[in-house]
Parts: sequence; C-alpha cells; structure tokens
Amino acid sequence: QVRLVESGGGLVQAGGSLRLSCTASGSIFSINVMTWYRQVPGKQRQLVAGITTGGSANYADSVKGRFTISRDNAKNTVDLQMDSLKPEDTAVYYCSSDLVLVRDGPQYRYWGQGTHVTVSS
Repeated sequence: QVRLVESGGGLVQAGGSLRLSCTASGSIFSINVMTWYRQVPGKQRQLVAGITTGGSANYADSVKGRFTISRDNAKNTVDLQMDSLKPEDTAVYYCSSDLVLVRDGPQYRYWGQGTHVTVSS
C-alpha cells in the first residue's frame, strides 16, 4: 500500500524553527514533483513549496526566504525547513507527491494525513 507519512509538526514560538519530513512508502516506480501545502480551517489549501526530481524548487511568496524544501530521491523523502516562523504560518501542513507506480504507468497524486504546526506570538 502506498502511503505518505508526515512528521515534525508541533508548537513553536514566533521566530523559531521547525522541520517537517514526509516519506513515501510502498510499491513506487518513480516520484515526480513533491510538494507541501497548508490549510487553515475555513480556507482553501495553499501551496507552500514544491520541488522537482532534479531539485528545482518554487515557493509561495509568503514563505520565500524563510522556508526551504529539499528531497532525498534515494529515500523517497521531502523535507520542509521552516525558519523565522510567524503566527500566520499556523496551519495543518500536508505533503503531496505525484507518483508513478509502474513503468510507463500513469501518475497519481497522493496526500499525507497532515501535521499540525502552531506558531505562538
């Protein structure tokens, strides 16, 4: 069974740091783009950062210069280093990956269960 499992959320004071990790497991042929999203209750899920297999990254304007996304293709992991955290970064953070399960097969988007990040002022 293919799964994405996040870890690393928690409570931190404003200005602090957290590192989120996400691991894809199961029978996977290849992983394309890996991304982090976040969602606040009552609002739409927002793209935070994404990274390609080759390491090209993009970020939401609100986190540029503070968050860094990275991945380890050998371990099927994607991390999000979050520095200089602000109360407005408080949200549930979701890992998402575009997975190909068999050679020449279609790509599917999988989601993790989410991890809570709370930044206190």
